[in-house]
Amino acid sequence: MKRAIAAAALTLMTATVALAADVITLPAKNGNITFNHKMHQEKVANCKACHEKAPGKIEGFGKDWAHKTCKGCHADKGAGPTKCSECHKK
Repeated sequence: MKRAIAAAALTLMTATVALAADVITLPAKNGNITFNHKMHQEKVANCKACHEKAPGKIEGFGKDWAHKTCKGCHADKGAGPTKCSECHKK
């Protein structure tokens, strides 16, 4: 019984750490994108700017969504990468 409780607690802690990762790597055909989630949390301060249902996986996330939302936000704010090679690293 103690082992089951310990295993459940370890699983919960691991899942929490994974969900709150500071840096996330998004695989992409043109080169992976390293995304500093913690920095964006501090600067944007509104999860719903990216997440329709915060927190959690982004509905419809993919190339088109990222180019429109991420690149669009960077261009609007005049901060952050907007050129392909600034996000995609091979």
